[in-house]
Amino acid sequence: MNGKTILCADDEAHILHVVSLKLQNAGFNVIMARDGEEAFEAAMGATIDMVITDYQMPNASGLDLAKRLHKEPGKRDLPVLLLTAHGLGLERVDLVRAGISACLSKPFSPRELLEKVHELLAQSAPRPNTAGSTPSEATASPA
Repeated sequence: MNGKTILCADDEAHILHVVSLKLQNAGFNVIMARDGEEAFEAAMGATIDMVITDYQMPNASGLDLAKRLHKEPGKRDLPVLLLTAHGLGLERVDLVRAGISACLSKPFSPRELLEKVHELLAQSAPRPNTAGSTPSEATASPA
């Protein structure tokens, strides 16, 4: 296992199963949810590294889920991959504001999914000195 946990949300059971299986086979831990509200509750109750969500789901869309997570401390920087079978009428800037990192149109291949997951996780990897100081500033003695 690579230690990364991904929350997958889709109301279509067969898509949720296939996506989860591909991720598990690639070494990821997977938490599954069947709608946006269930996904939000799961995200708030677990330590996750990424969210993959369908756009259209009952109780809260994938976009609603991303917006809610984006407002939560500790969750706002999570990469969110939005899956959609429909062309979105949203501009890229609106997706970014909502907390969407990338979109993937259905149908997609397992290779496309895994490539996008690895890309987004690499982009969100913690960087050294995230507190804003450089090593020389942190170790400099007072003058």
